[in-house]
Amino acid sequence: MTHIPEENSMQNTDQSTNTPEEATSNTLRSFWIDLKDAIRGTEADYTQISLGKAIFLLAIPMILELIMEAAFAVVDIYFVGKLGSSAVSTVGLTETYLYLLYAVAMGLSTAVTAIVARRIGEKNKEDAGIAAIQSIFIAVLASLPFALAGIFFAKDLLVLMGADDWSIAYGYRYTQWMLGGNVVVVLLFLLNAVFRGAGDAAIAMRVLWIANGLNILLDPLLIFGWGPIPALGIEGAAIATNIGRGVGVFIQCWILFKGGKHIRAKLSQLRWNAKIFFGIIRTSLGGIGQMLVMMTSWIFLMRILADIGSEAVAGATIALRIMMFTMMPAWGLSNAAAALVGQNLGAGQPERAESSVWKIGLYNMIFLVGVSFIYFFYNESLMRIFTQDAQVIAIGSEWLRILSYSFFVYGWWMVSVQAFNGAGDTQTPTKINLVFFWLIQIPLSYFLAITLGWEHSGVFWGVFVSETAVGLFTLWLFKRGSWKTVKV
Repeated sequence: MTHIPEENSMQNTDQSTNTPEEATSNTLRSFWIDLKDAIRGTEADYTQISLGKAIFLLAIPMILELIMEAAFAVVDIYFVGKLGSSAVSTVGLTETYLYLLYAVAMGLSTAVTAIVARRIGEKNKEDAGIAAIQSIFIAVLASLPFALAGIFFAKDLLVLMGADDWSIAYGYRYTQWMLGGNVVVVLLFLLNAVFRGAGDAAIAMRVLWIANGLNILLDPLLIFGWGPIPALGIEGAAIATNIGRGVGVFIQCWILFKGGKHIRAKLSQLRWNAKIFFGIIRTSLGGIGQMLVMMTSWIFLMRILADIGSEAVAGATIALRIMMFTMMPAWGLSNAAAALVGQNLGAGQPERAESSVWKIGLYNMIFLVGVSFIYFFYNESLMRIFTQDAQVIAIGSEWLRILSYSFFVYGWWMVSVQAFNGAGDTQTPTKINLVFFWLIQIPLSYFLAITLGWEHSGVFWGVFVSETAVGLFTLWLFKRGSWKTVKV
């Protein structure tokens, strides 16, 4: 990503008298200063500094944060993959339920980011802190139904998704742990959304690095055992995740009350505030809706793949983890767009908000075009990192190759959706997703895979067609500009 130095900085006042070597040296020095600020955090006002610098300071920690999240997902499936395709399939089927949880958590997160960013843009830090407290209450309440379902009905949930005998007999404990301990996942999502919306992206990055770094260390230890520590198999992967993310939530709460660069919650605010509580809920309904549509469509797709065979589920699961890892920089850029849109609308600068989206969209497109080349030429090599099963490799490789055709559009879709969310207009993406994922993707995938007999290939091509179409349509809708007038 090209770094654009802050306008009117003192370093540029005498640039006309600098030699080319001195100008290059000054630019590099400015770059490294800004990189250090991005990683350790800065008190810069993102509505006042140059747009290029604002994008840089927000995007870098968000990218690094999500790269670690994706790295954990990849490492996790790498170790679980050594237990066999049924173990990988168990992870994939459990994740279909976790996607429902993620839908709720991510939908709430979009509202929290939009509201906190708007309050920070308005210089109203008191209400920003109260919103952070209310998000904690909401996270705990949202997690309860998933926890109860996972603890008491894990086997039934796996049967419902068409799991094989091994998954039902042995893998259900993974499902119990992952759903039973889901409160740490929801809290991690929402509190990091608070920090991102406030402009404290560096804090969110460090928390996730610590949480997932601990996960990565514990994964092989608990899965395969070491010394007095017994080998817990697939159950160990879930326990490692709960411990790592639980530590991350503890750190988040400590920092939130201690005070970040841009936001601080007070113990005196630690009470229910009906107005802000329901304001978050109201704003989040669209975000939850759009994520539920996306995630439930994935559940239907996984159910179709489960009928085809466990190898199809395993291949799709591994391919998805690879995609998560390689796309996290793009999601980091998109999250920066949400924060900048929210803060600049709060500061009464809608044109600056729109300019940030076009700049970030261009960066995103360039990055994902590069990723698409890797998917097209090295798909089998990527799959072989995680499995030696020839059929699983073939299925996952095919999906990566098909995905590579759509990334040119996908990068713009990610940013334009986050622009709507950052503005607080979560209803529009929900309606779009409902049409393109439920009314087009699921029926088309079923028709191609089952009716025409294309099997897993039909699912992958159905995803390609629907997601390319939704990307083009969402970008067109963003250009119309109705999101600039949304109130939150």
